Amino acid sequence: MKLRPVLLVVILLTGFYYATTHLGSTGAFAPWLAALHAPSGSGTSIDSVRGPNGAFDLSEASAAPAFDTEEQQNIAVYKRALPSVVNITSTAVAWDFFYGAVPQQGQGSGFILNKEGLILTNNHVIDNAQRVEVTLSDKHKYKATVVTVDKGHDLALLKIDAPNLVPATLAETSTGLTVGQRVYAIGNPFGLSGTMTRGIISAIRSVRSPANGSPIEDAIQTDASVNPGNSGGPLLNSRGEVIGITTMIASNGADQSSGIGFAIPINTAKAVLDDFAKYGRVRRPTLDVVTLEIGPDVAQQIGLPADYGILVERVLPGGAAEKAGLHGGTQRAYEGNTPVMLGGDLIVAFDGQEIASAQDLSAAMNAKRAGDTATVTVFRGRKRMDIKVTLGDAKDQPQGPQA
Repeated sequence: MKLRPVLLVVILLTGFYYATTHLGSTGAFAPWLAALHAPSGSGTSIDSVRGPNGAFDLSEASAAPAFDTEEQQNIAVYKRALPSVVNITSTAVAWDFFYGAVPQQGQGSGFILNKEGLILTNNHVIDNAQRVEVTLSDKHKYKATVVTVDKGHDLALLKIDAPNLVPATLAETSTGLTVGQRVYAIGNPFGLSGTMTRGIISAIRSVRSPANGSPIEDAIQTDASVNPGNSGGPLLNSRGEVIGITTMIASNGADQSSGIGFAIPINTAKAVLDDFAKYGRVRRPTLDVVTLEIGPDVAQQIGLPADYGILVERVLPGGAAEKAGLHGGTQRAYEGNTPVMLGGDLIVAFDGQEIASAQDLSAAMNAKRAGDTATVTVFRGRKRMDIKVTLGDAKDQPQGPQA
């Protein structure tokens, strides 16, 4: 009788040894152990995979997860906008050392404006190209013709002949855009077609285009990832409407996103498109003057009545300024080694907006069209006066640093 407890202990130990060394290595207990540890109502199940190296337990969702509200919005924007976004490939011919023709390709993005095949993109995407090809979201490719360009605003209008095109929806206005507002960029960065990134509006500011140095007024700054190949593509609001045209990045020398991208506001694009439709080109307004920017030091040296503004050095013969009665300079002087003309009118305001630099004047005139009338406030000597000017057409303006 005393041997029974000993035999019972030996049997239990033997059984435990067998279970841990034989059954345990094959994973026979895994389903039961996993079931004990799985939380009740977790929506997961355990799938055991057995092999020569033992068992692997994989936790799987019992049903496909539902998208949250934010994900649903992202998906909705993408599905709405993608069919109207295109990939643009431009081919130009360069010449090697032995004068052999060397084709060079560049890539960018654009978006469809109407079912007739008009496409908007950046001018620098297709500049100097001998051939332009457009690839739609369904991978069909079409040869594109350049309808017209506006180098000043870095915009170009292309046309393709293709069926069943899906136009983009343009926002009613870009006025009122707010820092912190969510935005989406869709394009073809590094040739990766149909790529969408998301961010916010970081600022609304005036910047200069690296393509030609022209100012981009009210440019939309965003932290949405923008890379080479995104140029010309749409910047969208949370409803999938185009609020801007992605145009450049602040890369600090690196040819990739640094979290600072800029888009031309849709209001500017609409004004350009309106001129395209009416005149076949952009009628950029001009005062027909050559000017000198004035700061406090210069103003004090030459005795001007204001310490800011732009001094009219010369009015162009037959131009808008001359017709309105603006005066140019009459006294030659030198700024360093540069000759300047003093004694002309000092422009300090344009339609009531203070003008402290040539960029201020460019920004103010950007809201005008050739042929519009504007009030230019000047100092003539010590007398402050308002002069009505009918703005000229920059197409007729001679070359040079004019406004």
